[in-house]
Amino acid sequence: MTLPLLGLLVGKVVPLGPRRVLSGIAKTQVPDSVTLSETGFHGDVQGDPIRHGGPEKAVHHYPFDHYAAWAEGLGPHPLLSHPGAFGENLSTAGLSENTVAIGDVFALGTAIVEVSQGRQPCWKLNERFGTPAMARNVQSTGRTGWYYRVLQAGTVTPEDSLTLMERRSPEWTVARIWRTFYIDPLNRSELSGIAALERLADGWRSHATRRLETNKVEDWNKRLTGIG
Repeated sequence: MTLPLLGLLVGKVVPLGPRRVLSGIAKTQVPDSVTLSETGFHGDVQGDPIRHGGPEKAVHHYPFDHYAAWAEGLGPHPLLSHPGAFGENLSTAGLSENTVAIGDVFALGTAIVEVSQGRQPCWKLNERFGTPAMARNVQSTGRTGWYYRVLQAGTVTPEDSLTLMERRSPEWTVARIWRTFYIDPLNRSELSGIAALERLADGWRSHATRRLETNKVEDWNKRLTGIG
């Protein structure tokens, strides 16, 4: 499977929304080649490096396939006229959370990347879209996108494609893990599988382990609203 890039984007940290919080979610198209290292694309910056970025979230991919559904639900919105609305680095058509799985390895330009985890939406999406429930809607629909770790650094251009090289755990799609975390959150069988999933980011494996140990679901309110 080879998919041409519809968008290759990076962003600087700028004030976002009415709260004027510093964020790198507003990304723009790269005009030429860009270097990809284990911590992400050159020139791509995060306003909150504790919760965003790092080796396990080096590259964010969001399917352009979802834009039509968002436009239908939200109505006309200028952010939905082109890739980049969700702070993604990569945009493609033909790949979704239902088909991509943890451990999928892709060639991207001269780099090699591996799916590491899904995206856990936060309240900055609310500020980005001017819609108070946007992060919650992204979470509830499962239209979250996902992250890659970088296995081999390289160079990427807007004309490059994403080519599937290997599938290490194809049964563990991003959608399957999303369903466990947010729809069936105390399913012990699924949580046990997630906790043992070798190519899943450590933070998400620990997330599943905590639920198994406590039999409780964490409070999502602060992450989704920025309040509390």
